[in-house]
Amino acid sequence: MQNSFDMTTLVFLALAVFVAWKLRSVLGQKTGHEQPKDPFARRETPPMRPDQAAEKRDNVIRLPGAANDPVAAESPVAERWKDLAAADSPVSAGIEAIIRQEPGFDPHDFVAGAKAAYEAIVTAFARGDRKMLKGLLAKDVYEGFEQAITDREKRGEKSESNFVSIDKADLSAVEVKGKTAQVTIAFVSQLISVTRDAQGAVVDGSADQVSEVNDIWTFSRQLGSRDPNWLLVATESAA
Repeated sequence: MQNSFDMTTLVFLALAVFVAWKLRSVLGQKTGHEQPKDPFARRETPPMRPDQAAEKRDNVIRLPGAANDPVAAESPVAERWKDLAAADSPVSAGIEAIIRQEPGFDPHDFVAGAKAAYEAIVTAFARGDRKMLKGLLAKDVYEGFEQAITDREKRGEKSESNFVSIDKADLSAVEVKGKTAQVTIAFVSQLISVTRDAQGAVVDGSADQVSEVNDIWTFSRQLGSRDPNWLLVATESAA
């Protein structure tokens, strides 16, 4: 009886260690020496970030594909951008250029992370969460978002944004200039968005109507940097 109990305990202990290891590999880890960096000071080395969770301290979303990500670098390069870009296209050439400098870059994981960042940024903007936005946006982009939030607050308005789905997240451009990489993604999402005045009356959008939203966002990062973060450096609404 005692042996059976001990074996069960060991099995569950092994599972717990495995799960902890997987979470650590996916979400990244902190060494205790990192300091939250002001995105205003990171314009020279534009970054971007998406994985799946906003870290409480940095309020950042981890974008997979940095140099220190444990990705199967041995896999053929073409296999990594398969289904994302046409062969011999500028996008596939850009992906290969990133991989030459950072062999661990995985564009499929990156797109998945970018979708998480897209949703986080849109909802943080609606909430007026400046702290979250500061860790995800380049300086000039943050300033535009922050000004819009300030204007909304002065009018006494409140916004809500809830994602129904993100239907598409297509790589539309991938460029490497020196050490700076920029990845542009065209998003198509289904969103419920509403803005209310101080009295609670709807002044924009709808609380129960789903709208299709088309956005083109560009993320950037300094390749080879110890900082794994990518920042949103440009936004554009597609027709």
